[in-house]
Amino acid sequence: MQNNKRTEIARLGEFGLIRHLTENIKLKNKSSVLGVGDDAAVLSYPEENTRVLVTTDLLLEGIHFDLMYVPLKHLGYKSAVVNFSDIYAMNGQPRQITVSLGISKRFSVEDLEEFYAGLNLACEQYGVDIVGGDTSSSYTGFTISVTCIGEGIEGNIVMRNGAKENDLICVSGDLGAAYMGLQLLEREKAVFEGKPGFSPDFSGKEYLLERQLKPEARKDIIDALAKENILPTSMMDVSDGLSSELIHICKQSKTGCRIFEERIPIDYQTAVMAEQFNMNVTTVAMNGGEDYELLFTVPLHMHDSVSKIKGVHVIGHITRESLGNILETRDGSEIAIQAQGWNSLEE
Repeated sequence: MQNNKRTEIARLGEFGLIRHLTENIKLKNKSSVLGVGDDAAVLSYPEENTRVLVTTDLLLEGIHFDLMYVPLKHLGYKSAVVNFSDIYAMNGQPRQITVSLGISKRFSVEDLEEFYAGLNLACEQYGVDIVGGDTSSSYTGFTISVTCIGEGIEGNIVMRNGAKENDLICVSGDLGAAYMGLQLLEREKAVFEGKPGFSPDFSGKEYLLERQLKPEARKDIIDALAKENILPTSMMDVSDGLSSELIHICKQSKTGCRIFEERIPIDYQTAVMAEQFNMNVTTVAMNGGEDYELLFTVPLHMHDSVSKIKGVHVIGHITRESLGNILETRDGSEIAIQAQGWNSLEE
């Protein structure tokens, strides 16, 4: 929001602004028949065994993001990717999004160009079309609502309720880095506000910042599972924290689970930063959220196949519901897993 050039949004008007931000969008998917420019988008899914998947996310300034340290281009990218992640978590492929914005007068046309630059970059990266949306004035800061439409093959769509006893519990990537990136940004913001002219030093911590500001959806894992002919029995993305997501799967599948602390994947930068903040790194990994990794279960006999996939870690197994949801620590102790992930509705 520090562009030298500033064009007031009122100069273009609502429809002029939409036209300005979307006039160069080119449709990439066969299912996108008509995109931005009419009363409604037109989509076509003629294949008999194709099912339409729909997800939506609402992001509010001051609740989900802070423009003091979140660049608008990164925010546009993240706004799209978090929706793509939900579609991949159903073992589907995202195809279209609609984007609705609530904008206050402190934003200029150039600010929104930055936001759309990130949005378009994400869509190019993942092969998704922007097919519509809306804009409105806002008195409460920047509001972003993105709806993503995807497709899945009937019989291959994976939900949360299919986990079975003895299934392996797997997670992609590593956990806790996004949360530590957020803690780092909040700390530097607090110092900056107390010291005019202060310049933060993020050297050596780039991975944590990237995980918070520019997350990626795990399309590569979905593609790798398909290549290995592995259909998970349950799956979801890790947006609110591993503990919360495990409880969701177990509750909907009517099972319990046992995971092992020593198997939880944690990046070196995450561990170092957790130590600096005097935080327990396992607690960070279990409850941090915003990792957008995939948590899924597969039958026990697929152990060798799933272990071959780069970036996938087997962290435990599904148990009977009566055994509860357990984290086994490095010293062999058992701790009941509780949902302590982020909740935007908490006071």
